[in-house]
Amino acid sequence: MALEFHLIAPNTLVEANGEGKKVDVGASATRTFLCTMLVTDQIEQESIDLSVWGSADGENWGSKPILKLPQRFYRGETRAVLELVYRPDVKFIRARWDLNRWGRVAPLPMFRVGLHLAEVPAMPLAVKPEALSAAP
Repeated sequence: MALEFHLIAPNTLVEANGEGKKVDVGASATRTFLCTMLVTDQIEQESIDLSVWGSADGENWGSKPILKLPQRFYRGETRAVLELVYRPDVKFIRARWDLNRWGRVAPLPMFRVGLHLAEVPAMPLAVKPEALSAAP
């Protein structure tokens, strides 16, 4: 059965930089996930940077994310593929978010956001040249 889970529960209120709980993805058959970030509420003049971090032991998360989603300013959905085939050392993942506010009205940034991951079939590791020439 394909793995499906939330790194950030739907409609989670975030008002400061933070990180989610770690999730064990060691049982994933394909190690490929469709990530869907959904921003359902926000105020003006702010941004959210959401990233996914990987760890071999669930304690050490390194200095760089394994996936960085595009910066969001407003409500909407953003999708990206997290491909862990080339990262066999990664057994755990978690989300991290950074907020930025430059407005003068409210002192704190505010987003309602969720991050859902669904295991999908593995991406092809290589495309054969004859497959490209056979295209209509």
